[in-house]
Amino acid sequence: MITRSRLLLISLLALAAVLTLLKIPVASSQGVTITAAQVDGALPLDDVSAVIWEEATAVSIPLSAQIVARPLFSDANVKAVGVRALYNNEQIAFLVEWEDETMDDTAVRVQDFADAVAIQFPLVEGQPFFCMGQQGGNVNIWHWKADWQAGLTARQDVDDVYPDMYVDGYTFADTEAGAAAPVSSYEDINYVPAMAADNLFASASYASPVEDLIAGSFGSLTSQPADMQNVLGHGEFADGKWRVIFARDLQSPAAEDAQFEDNQVYQLAFAAWDGANEERNGQKSTSQWISLQLGEPAAASNASGAAAPGSSGSSGGQSSANALEGLPYIVVPMFLVFGAVVALAIGVWLFSKLPDPKK
Repeated sequence: MITRSRLLLISLLALAAVLTLLKIPVASSQGVTITAAQVDGALPLDDVSAVIWEEATAVSIPLSAQIVARPLFSDANVKAVGVRALYNNEQIAFLVEWEDETMDDTAVRVQDFADAVAIQFPLVEGQPFFCMGQQGGNVNIWHWKADWQAGLTARQDVDDVYPDMYVDGYTFADTEAGAAAPVSSYEDINYVPAMAADNLFASASYASPVEDLIAGSFGSLTSQPADMQNVLGHGEFADGKWRVIFARDLQSPAAEDAQFEDNQVYQLAFAAWDGANEERNGQKSTSQWISLQLGEPAAASNASGAAAPGSSGSSGGQSSANALEGLPYIVVPMFLVFGAVVALAIGVWLFSKLPDPKK
């Protein structure tokens, strides 16, 4: 005989199966939106304390450790970043802040790792995987590095951390300088193959502390060509906090760059690294996709996170992460959920009519 307890258990299991099949969370929260404030005049490209940043509302973005790709790293230190955004008729700028107990701005030794922060933008409609995108769903990443920031003042090299090192057998143009000679002074380019390949890490000087990259899944991270490195940046560390500015023109000539227009809504995500905690590469803190609003949304279709008209990307198609889009895939789940609720209500009613075995 079906008792009340058995019917209740069957009803709960059935409801759980439906919710799991439709990937409907039991609890949900309102999405976070960063509203970029439109301002007149120049943006503060290298002033993290500029009063004009107060024009934009600061939004706290929660981060969690990246535990999808190996090596898994569950103890990432950066738990949240504060973000403000400004834009004018030509450029857009972000101010990203986070707490950090130590300033780690060198990565010369193999045991040293630098602090860093990155912003990621999808290059397809919808939301590809928030960790480095996916096949058919490329992302554009702006990666600020504390060691590159320090390198703008003075290039860091092995002889900086090991001043008494001895070098023999290399052909420097400046023989008196020895190991302290700049990369550009090598007579034979074969001694510096990374420089010959235009590797940004081998550059004699940095034009910006931000590296502009493209990714389409784990292991596909690729730096944009040197002439397409068009993201400006500036970072300062004070009172246990990093404050970093990212800035770029709203429109970019690069085919695989995020593009921005007024009165549109975009998606972006954040990542941060604490060098003192030996965080690097995939060992980091990441956010989910966050909405970025420039002015007022032009159309309801863009409010769902779709790229604005005119956005450029390596794929003109739709991200496979959002392949099931459209009215049928909205209405059908709604009816299924409604049916599940009705079935649960009927089950509760039947439950109330069953005899109590204790009586």
